[in-house]
Amino acid sequence: MSERFKIRRALLSVSDKEGLEKLAQRLAAHGVELVSTGGTAKAIKAAGLDVRDVSDLTGYPEMMDGRVKTLHPAVHGGLLFRRDLDTHIQDAETHGIVPIDLVYINLYPFEATVAGGADFETCIENIDIGGPAMLRAAAKNGDSVAVCTDREDVLAVLGEMDSGKGLIPRALGRKLAAKTYARTAAYDAAISGWYAAQLEENAPDWMAFGGGLSQSLRYGENPHQSAAFYKTGDKRPGVSNARQVQGKELSYNNINDTDAAYELIGELGDETPAVAIIKHANPCGVALGETAIEAYRQALACDSTSAFGGIVALNRMLDAETAEEITKVFTEVVIAPGADNGALSVFEKKKNLRLLLTNGIPDPSARGKVVKSVAGGLLVQDRDFGRIDIEDLRVVTDKAPSEQELKDLIFAWRVAKHVKSNTIVYAKDLATVGIGAGQMSRIDSARIAARKAEDAAEVAGWPEPKTKGCVAASDAFFPFPDGLLQAASAGATAVIQPGGSIRDEEVIKAANEAGIAMVLTGMRHFRH
Repeated sequence: MSERFKIRRALLSVSDKEGLEKLAQRLAAHGVELVSTGGTAKAIKAAGLDVRDVSDLTGYPEMMDGRVKTLHPAVHGGLLFRRDLDTHIQDAETHGIVPIDLVYINLYPFEATVAGGADFETCIENIDIGGPAMLRAAAKNGDSVAVCTDREDVLAVLGEMDSGKGLIPRALGRKLAAKTYARTAAYDAAISGWYAAQLEENAPDWMAFGGGLSQSLRYGENPHQSAAFYKTGDKRPGVSNARQVQGKELSYNNINDTDAAYELIGELGDETPAVAIIKHANPCGVALGETAIEAYRQALACDSTSAFGGIVALNRMLDAETAEEITKVFTEVVIAPGADNGALSVFEKKKNLRLLLTNGIPDPSARGKVVKSVAGGLLVQDRDFGRIDIEDLRVVTDKAPSEQELKDLIFAWRVAKHVKSNTIVYAKDLATVGIGAGQMSRIDSARIAARKAEDAAEVAGWPEPKTKGCVAASDAFFPFPDGLLQAASAGATAVIQPGGSIRDEEVIKAANEAGIAMVLTGMRHFRH
């Protein structure tokens, strides 16, 4: 079998017709016969090109509102028959089947239809049947058929045709075939995932995931690990759908940390200016403020040492004054819903700083799936959409929290949800003042958070750590009173935790003896 094959006949059937006219003209210039369907055929004819309707091949008109038009042996035989087998060639001649050497199909926009909030029937009608069937058939015969799922594929084929007198390498055919199977798999994954959601099936018998390549990354978490970034089509505001205004290409760790930062910002809403500073997927400072710059300064004060080389996330338009303040500290990424011209001018002076704009913040209560790979399998769970408000809290101590303490408790609780477990978060006046993350024991988290607050006081020159008179949040229950007592010794006057330990009464007794208020949420926020 020759290492190259000739393109003589092409079947074009696209929902997105951008650039179609020029592609068709270039194919026709090589003497390629054009075959097409419906609206695609009309667009090609409008460009003044000869095009053969697919119904001429099949002997059947399009029917059932276009649901049936290419599901026919004349089409699939033309795609599937092997040009190197005499039996296949004989069958094709016997049944009048002509070879199809190139297929260009971009599928019905199912993912975009779902993302746009369409109703059930509209989504169903945007499930492509003939398209995936033709693509998969052509891909199976990739040694003889160039199968294209987007404009870039067709351009690659045309480039080879231009230099190879209408011939293309079989190696390219195989590469396109591999890409096609991945595309149809991702398409079916989107459909099956949507259908399972419609049926409210949290654990269907089979679950598929797919996405399109957004970016090949220089490396993964470490230089010896290869990595890439894929987008699923989910329109949730965040790093995947942000517009990068400036700065170096995002790295694997940038993407991971920026996602963590913006999910935390979503937790805080958009009613009050909020800033989160993230390092290695954990917050090192979070605050609300009257203005964005006030929130940033409060967040930075929590742990200015760890903020170096971190990610800054805001819940509102970035202004010039705040931008100036951010640039005083080396920052890898800034992500926000928007930025005014003054802020853009400030950041232009920091060419390497990555600025991402999203036009919104994520909804913390929206459902979605989180996937983690393990050896031989995938762990799939709902995104942590749990949310507690002040009215949901249960006071279990003799002393009840004050109004300000309640506000701080809810704030600390929402931050703790986004810190690696085990975690303790100290907060005061709607700002974190100490964070202990990812420890094997809760008491160690409480100690680390207190030590962080002491370090911050030393750096800032404060007479005492801001944990004096703070509140404390624990992402899971206290198994023993020691963690709670550590928080009290750091200066906490009120504590929020889920409760549910067999030693709850011991912990409550210890809180009463220490003279601090404690509330239970009944909800845990482990984060691993």
